[in-house]
Amino acid sequence: MAIEREIKLAMPADDAGLPPALVDYFNACADARAGAQQHLINRYFDTPDLRLSQNAAALRLRYVSRGAAGQWLQTLKSSGTSAGGLHVRHEWELPLTRGELDIAALLGVCDALEIAATLRSIAAELRPLFETNFSRRIWTLSHAGTPIEIALDQGEIAVEHDGVRHRDPLCELELELVSQDAAGEAALQAVAANLCRRFPGLHPDDISKAERGYRLRQRVLNSTTDHRG
Repeated sequence: MAIEREIKLAMPADDAGLPPALVDYFNACADARAGAQQHLINRYFDTPDLRLSQNAAALRLRYVSRGAAGQWLQTLKSSGTSAGGLHVRHEWELPLTRGELDIAALLGVCDALEIAATLRSIAAELRPLFETNFSRRIWTLSHAGTPIEIALDQGEIAVEHDGVRHRDPLCELELELVSQDAAGEAALQAVAANLCRRFPGLHPDDISKAERGYRLRQRVLNSTTDHRG
């Protein structure tokens, strides 16, 4: 089990100039090293009545492509805590050889008893409910000796319902501790504060991609119900 510590900074969807400005800034930053560009497709699974979400967990199947190469991963996360954009949560991630969930393997590593019990009881009822599809640019920045991975994500959150694809734009900056040491949180906060001062459109966001997906799905279901009513 790992403990993920990251700060999420959202940006206005209509500010087309902000992402290129961030790219220019990090590429020119002496303390930042550019990494690989990726494309990520993430499918989030739950039961139709959302029992996994109700038990403070999220389950994701991810395909990461880096040029011609690609990798399947499955990730189980606790909801954890979030405040001021800082997200702290437990995470269990395993590589896969193909794009299918391996619940038995996740149960073998998940040491959170309540989450494991819930996952075991609902395994047969899990369905893909929504997905995120985005490009990611990565930099590793060193602040006071603390390495921080910075990811600029641009794409969409999508829900398929009755043959129609419903979309919300996704554009955010994630700052994550590489070592996941709680002692590095001060460095994480300092880098986030500096970025928000330099780029006023950035602001801390406590809502995860998974939460946004669940909200979009609920809006779509509510809209469908209203139209039929």
